[in-house]
Amino acid sequence: MRLFGRRKKRRACVVGLDGVPFGLLKRLAGEGVMPRTAALLRGGGLRQMRASLPPISSVSWSCFMTGANPGEHGIFGFTEVEPDTYRLRFPMFGDLAVPTLWDRLGEAGKRCAVINQPSTYPARRMPGALVSGFVALDLEKSVWPKEHLRPLEQMGYRIDVDTRAARENLDGLLDDLFATLETRRRAAAYFWERERWDYFQVVVTGTDRFQHFLWRAVEQADDPRHDRALGYYQAVDKFIGEMWDRFHQGAAADHEGEGFLMLSDHGFCELRQEVRLNAWLREQGYLDYETEEPKSVAEMAEGTRAFALDPGRIYLNVKGRFGKGCVEPEAAPALREELAARLTEWSHEGEPVVSHIFTREEAFHGPRTELGPDLVVLSRPGLDLKGTTRGKEVFADTHFQGMHTWDDAFVWSRLPVPDQPEISDLAAVIEEWLRA
Repeated sequence: MRLFGRRKKRRACVVGLDGVPFGLLKRLAGEGVMPRTAALLRGGGLRQMRASLPPISSVSWSCFMTGANPGEHGIFGFTEVEPDTYRLRFPMFGDLAVPTLWDRLGEAGKRCAVINQPSTYPARRMPGALVSGFVALDLEKSVWPKEHLRPLEQMGYRIDVDTRAARENLDGLLDDLFATLETRRRAAAYFWERERWDYFQVVVTGTDRFQHFLWRAVEQADDPRHDRALGYYQAVDKFIGEMWDRFHQGAAADHEGEGFLMLSDHGFCELRQEVRLNAWLREQGYLDYETEEPKSVAEMAEGTRAFALDPGRIYLNVKGRFGKGCVEPEAAPALREELAARLTEWSHEGEPVVSHIFTREEAFHGPRTELGPDLVVLSRPGLDLKGTTRGKEVFADTHFQGMHTWDDAFVWSRLPVPDQPEISDLAAVIEEWLRA
């Protein structure tokens, strides 16, 4: 029997909605598409939030789960180049240079259950349970501890939708999105009951996939898939409601669900054209290749002064840093200023292409800052900056309908968060609550 007056221990629950922008969440809640979310928003707590630089899931979720800047945790994108060969590599969970929120909570005696967290592959030992999210390649390597693998297989758990098939069959993508969300719901229910957790987190990645391929379907009422698009957000809203009900019913009466948070890792907007930064650098005389149809920046020619990686990261080809470096270190600052000036003047169809340019020192801080890009470039809405080496055309059509944005992610919380929050601020908010 519980002693009179003893308080229940504090717990926290986070629901991540990958890529859902502040404005879209408010609109869908206000229009009655997401009624459970609307009920939460009526109590206040919704804030517009800045994502990481660059605004991409691998970086932004790494900022969230560490409370650190990329210059500290060392993840600057989904891909990096080997300095000697320029071959692309994919940073993995083991490349994260600082402890996670869950590691720190474990040191304080707390247990965590984390489901579908991007950039945690392969799963590693942690105080509780972890299911890796995008980019996870194999479910068997995505689960810690292994005792949870068989139950996940039995429920048909899906790490992600099939984005390759989505390019050919958008109706099939919708089917896949609903099915994947259902397995996420089952997994959340399973871990909620099986783990003795203090911190619980589940991320819905399908919202990002949906918006990349089907942004117009939710934005335009005359789109043939509009009703099913709204239906998907209704299903997400139902899942949010289930998570809130579980948490609120188990919370101490005097806490009133204070430890419940929702957030996105970046925003979104409609995409009009893909913008190939390497093609622009080539056109401007900063980059050339050894082959006519290069497959990667590893095929750049001697004399290349700058190259780009997704999404909007520009690296100066400096001697001593890269194998084919030709830019003298003392000449790098002037070259960077020259590039920034040209990018600022760059226009397309009468509109500026670029909205913000950050130097490495402006974007990052910490001991790994020097590993980051020399410039982080953000485009105007609708023009999606890419680091591909395909084609000589700077502006190209694409099968995608939506693109990431930096300054319109969201966070909802009854806990105190900064007035102008950044995603890296939230780990400290959660830790302070759980350690109190």
